[in-house]
Amino acid sequence: MMTRHVETPDLLVIGAGAGGLSVAAGAAQLGASVVLLEARRMGGDCLNWGCVPSKALIAAARHAHCQGAGAPFGVKPVAPTVDFGAVRQHIRETIATIAPHDSQERFESMGVRVIRAAGHFVDPRHVAAGGHVFRPRRTVIATGSSPFVPPIEGLSDVPYLTNETVFDLDTCPAHLLVVGGGPIGLELAGAYRRLGARVTVIEADRALGREDPELAAVVTERMRGEGVEIVEGRTVTRVTGEGGAISATLSDGRTIAGSHILVAVGRRPNVGKLGLDAAGIEAGPAGIRVDRGLRTTNRRVFALGDVVGGPQFTHVAGYHAGIVVRRAVLGLPARVRDDHIPRVTFTDPEIAAVGLDEVAARARFGPKVDVIRVPFSDIDRAVAERETDGFLKLMVHRGRPVGVGIVGPHAGELIAPWALAISAGLRLSQIAGMIAPYPTLGDIGKRAVSAHFAPRLFENRWVRRMVRMVQRF
Repeated sequence: MMTRHVETPDLLVIGAGAGGLSVAAGAAQLGASVVLLEARRMGGDCLNWGCVPSKALIAAARHAHCQGAGAPFGVKPVAPTVDFGAVRQHIRETIATIAPHDSQERFESMGVRVIRAAGHFVDPRHVAAGGHVFRPRRTVIATGSSPFVPPIEGLSDVPYLTNETVFDLDTCPAHLLVVGGGPIGLELAGAYRRLGARVTVIEADRALGREDPELAAVVTERMRGEGVEIVEGRTVTRVTGEGGAISATLSDGRTIAGSHILVAVGRRPNVGKLGLDAAGIEAGPAGIRVDRGLRTTNRRVFALGDVVGGPQFTHVAGYHAGIVVRRAVLGLPARVRDDHIPRVTFTDPEIAAVGLDEVAARARFGPKVDVIRVPFSDIDRAVAERETDGFLKLMVHRGRPVGVGIVGPHAGELIAPWALAISAGLRLSQIAGMIAPYPTLGDIGKRAVSAHFAPRLFENRWVRRMVRMVQRF
């Protein structure tokens, strides 16, 4: 193989998902020669099978739900008529509208050479792909992750769904069985329920088990109220049937029959075909081993995003890309930190969080943590829109926010200023100087800050003495 012509770009990027595209674009625009390898679709999981199609589906489901939820506003409820073919077309149009931003043509216009083939290492310095051999100065692995399919008896014998196939359905499932009660499972469960499916979620532990239990309970209560059956503390031990008639046997002996089964129990890194051993790159079940600068055990190779484990979010891959560009292209020091990374689950209501939850904050700081809760029922805009389920939970240590959790309307938007505050190490006194427009949901953040200072101001005897003294003049 080494007798063939060997090409020597400055940077070789394996994978054209969010992280790989960001690295390729940044490096090319800084003047580096870049080759980008992608065997599947440009844009990766997020554009084609993840964030974009799921949010399009959720938006359609919200419109269906609103048709039957207008009575409190004086609007007569009607049963929605869902054209599922049109829903699918909406999803496709959404992807198609965004796709040009991630297209091969756009990246080639930036000077990136795009090769539509999978890459694999043949030794520590060389990568082969589509009949080409490369000896780049630096290589970036950004191959992402794929749905993990657990070894459930009989599952491989039925037409199960994952996030990579569920958006291809032409009709709404009559009864969707969802294996896994994490973010993906509950987002899709809620959407399909609102579009007319009967839905049963089966979770081995607690639904939304990685979230603060107080926040998660608001979501699961709402979903159960809308008719989603959530079975917790049970596993699926066996699956039988065929398309349109599938049965799942649970660990307690029960059998639940459905028309479709969706597997949403997590993801695994895409490392199997990379030839990592040949390159001297270490990896484990969680993904490729990297240091805080995202360098692998091969000093000329970096890895980022889902393939290195950790938080599996598109915005994390984008953040990692910035670290890699600074290190691999500009030669600047840069290290990953994870205390300021926000996350959102797009259920209704949404859950968003950044920093430490209450348990972690108390474990780290002990009794010096101040925990503040502000319900949406105290926010006038939420009252006007009858979206009062949920609350903001703020963890404070020595005058600085160390964690925030929000469950409620538009929580994903409301977490952004808190991500900034924690990233920048702002004090609550600085946040207190912000003026929130009225009436907005964003006022909930200002209320939380006020709730922190109120007892220190209004219940302080020295402040009271000072007021009395001032009033004498």
